[in-house]
Amino acid sequence: MSADSTTTTGTAGYSASEAVRRILTSTGDTWAVVGLSNNRARAAYGVAAVLQRFGKRVVPVHPKAETVHGERGYASLADVPFPVDVVDVFVNSDLAGGVADEAVAIGAKAVWFQLDVIDEAAFARVREAGLDMVMDRCPAIEIPRLG
Repeated sequence: MSADSTTTTGTAGYSASEAVRRILTSTGDTWAVVGLSNNRARAAYGVAAVLQRFGKRVVPVHPKAETVHGERGYASLADVPFPVDVVDVFVNSDLAGGVADEAVAIGAKAVWFQLDVIDEAAFARVREAGLDMVMDRCPAIEIPRLG
């Protein structure tokens, strides 16, 4: 079984190094960060800042639709009026599958579930739809490793 196989269980299957590298380097630079608000204590706030430092456009998606890190926020992925390349998900695992389905519906190229966000059924649906996906990894940790 390949590392990107949707039938592989465990972190090797859903956080394959090839998918991590592809998403971070060649999938695109517009990242919708679902769960991003102005709460500096939340991990999403710091991760979004790192993504910006590495040249990514960060689009906050949160019910409050706040402007964060200088970028206008939107209440939902469907409200974002321009193409999104990657959907970075900072919601709990119970809600993450619905966000993944929304990412597919808006035509995103990839979905990234943050550390401890795991939904294997959502992973299978996203991969079946032809998108790259990573779960249980953090781009703020991974992107500096690329060199």
